[in-house]
Amino acid sequence: MISIENVTFGYSSSAKVLEDFSLQFQDGGVYGLLGKNGTGKSTLLYLITGLLRAQKGSVEVDGVDARKRDAEMLSEIFIVPEEYDLPPVSLKCYVNAIKAFYPRFSDELLDKCLREFEMPTDVNLGSLSMGQKKKVYICIALAANTRYLLLDEPTNGLDILSKSLFRKVVVAGMSEQKTLIISTHQVHDVELLLDHVVIIDRNRVLLDQKLEESDDAPIDIEKLFIDTLSNI
Repeated sequence: MISIENVTFGYSSSAKVLEDFSLQFQDGGVYGLLGKNGTGKSTLLYLITGLLRAQKGSVEVDGVDARKRDAEMLSEIFIVPEEYDLPPVSLKCYVNAIKAFYPRFSDELLDKCLREFEMPTDVNLGSLSMGQKKKVYICIALAANTRYLLLDEPTNGLDILSKSLFRKVVVAGMSEQKTLIISTHQVHDVELLLDHVVIIDRNRVLLDQKLEESDDAPIDIEKLFIDTLSNI
């Protein structure tokens, strides 16, 4: 479980992104983390990984203080940020360099996810477009087989076909032991994947709702988001 308790964080003393903010992510399933621009979604993901440190409050992953960036804790977390770059090396070389950090890394799952994305398995990362890099990195993230996978705007930069393939790749890479948190504005790209929706607004959780299966029409997440913000 990921537990965020009374967290305050700001990039400057005069501008707090999160203030006295609390939230929990239970184990298992796919969370959609939604909110307007500047409400702290990306910041929250970086706090969970310990890449940022709360000025007040605590962030714990399975009872471990995220600020310590404990090696065992980090072996159970993989984050795909919205913007990143990859070194100009072969995919095989890159995977061999990181596999030691992720004890359950699966080459078989990596190949499966790459096939779902219609990507070759012998690419040089330096020769890829940004969209292709995103597809490969998402495959690596799923293959790492961590308990917690954090994706920040994962469909940005993907074309229409790739967005559809993204859903297939995530389904292929998920298991009951994994918890996936997707921070996004592109709700329609991910809504069919979600088990749970969290809508935040700086120091408040506006909605924390499990999506129950139903024979009726699926919940319109975009409408749920707009309705929730309208009721502030």
